[in-house]
Order: sequence, then C-alpha cells, then structure tokens
Amino acid sequence: MKPLILFLWLLASPVWAVEPEEMLADPGLEARARSLSEDLRCLVCRNESIDESNAEVARDLRLLVRERIMEGDSDDEVLAFIVHRYGEYVLLNPRADGVNLVLWAAGPVMFLIALAMGGLYLRRRSTAAPSGYRGLSDEEKRKLDEILKE
Repeated sequence: MKPLILFLWLLASPVWAVEPEEMLADPGLEARARSLSEDLRCLVCRNESIDESNAEVARDLRLLVRERIMEGDSDDEVLAFIVHRYGEYVLLNPRADGVNLVLWAAGPVMFLIALAMGGLYLRRRSTAAPSGYRGLSDEEKRKLDEILKE
C-alpha cells in the first residue's frame, strides 16, 4: 500500500506547483493558462515547465500568463509577449525558423558529412596500393620453405 501512495504522491507533485491563489476563477481561462504554462520553461530549473516548478521566477511567469489572459490576449499573443520579454530560451519547444533552423539542421547535416567522409576514407583505403610492401624475395621464400619443412 505504501508504494502505491508514494507513486500517487510523486505523480501528483507537479500539480502542487500551481498554488490555489494563482488559479483563475473561470475554468476555461485556467485551462488555457495551464496549457500555456506547460510550453514555457522555468528560467531557474532545467527542462521543467513553469507549471511544474516551485521557483519564484516560475510563479511570476505563471502570474504573468494569467494576467495577459485576463487582459484578453490570445494564446499566441501571450507567448509572443513572454518570448519578447525573456527570449526564446523560455520556450520548451523552440521554433524551427530563422536562426533556430540552423541549430535544428546542424546535427543531421554534420552526421551526413561525417558519414560521407567515412565512406570516402574507406573507399580510398580499399583502392590504394599498399605502401612499402614489396613481397618476399626469392631467398626469403627459400628460407621460409626450409623452415616450414622442418
């Protein structure tokens, strides 16, 4: 029974990050705020959404999201406001456009370049003539035959 309670407690712990006084009275607006909060990164915690974080900065961001929603901003306007204020680092899933497109493409491009270089190396290595190898001389072959006969 204790492991089940521990599991449920750990499962529900991220929900406790949003404090009751932060929640909006309208369930629809609160659902929008929670949805937006899941896409925003806590600036203190690594790879944790502001919805899950207990940090003061995350609390301030949650309040800012709710404030912008109460002012009538759309979801895109809220995200644009926060990105303008804090930079694109605040997004858990960065956009794949502009300068970020270079970052998104760098990994696969580097992999393809490394694959091509490895293929070229192996191709050149297999077709290259052995350097410094001249084979056995007649006298060395004769000595080898004598050794093998014994």
